Amino acid sequence: MLQLYIGNKNYSSWSMRAWVLLRQAGIVFEEKYVRFDDFGADSQFKRTMLAVSPTGTVPVLVDGDTTVWDSLAIAEYVAERFPDKQLWPQDAAARATARSVVAEMHSGFTALRSACGMNIEADLAAVGRVVWRDNTGVRKNVERLAAMWSALLARHGGPMLFGEFSVADAYYAPICMRLTTYGLPVPAEIAAYVERVQQLPAVREWVQAALAEHDFVPVDEPYRAER
Repeated sequence: MLQLYIGNKNYSSWSMRAWVLLRQAGIVFEEKYVRFDDFGADSQFKRTMLAVSPTGTVPVLVDGDTTVWDSLAIAEYVAERFPDKQLWPQDAAARATARSVVAEMHSGFTALRSACGMNIEADLAAVGRVVWRDNTGVRKNVERLAAMWSALLARHGGPMLFGEFSVADAYYAPICMRLTTYGLPVPAEIAAYVERVQQLPAVREWVQAALAEHDFVPVDEPYRAER
């Protein structure tokens, strides 16, 4: 059976991408949870993960003798391993676009990701208002997201970015959580897509588990001293 190593569900956006992709697609796997701590070289998290992969990060997918680290590599691996799940669009042009927007998420939106770390449990609308007022990069990132999502939803007819659920929706699920947590303003059609993503069974399951963690990792929450 596949094994997927993940971190805290409340904080770990990269873990969420891989986990939601597998769960929503109905791919059976064993979840291997590794709690975040201080991330130092001698931390329990690092010791555990360095025994699994050379990067010492999550997520990591283990399939027998094959180990795949990095969420995008995991997405490509399971798409090849389970072609019947059609995790990428079947049309070649749409598939190329889907890979492009996933790669853009993988390497971009750094202002939004830096200023608005994923924290499913928290209501950080007050933080979000300050970020939106003062951080030009975040506003530009959200504008780009809104333009991208609007174009894809119009082109493919929804309800997901490429019609049916795909790697792209799994990849942007943590962004949907950030938009909600920080109360960042988006057009109505984008808010509706965010709601549809949050209602996906796999996303709802992830969120419920995140809310049940009742954990606090100070390095992931520099904006408050305790939960």
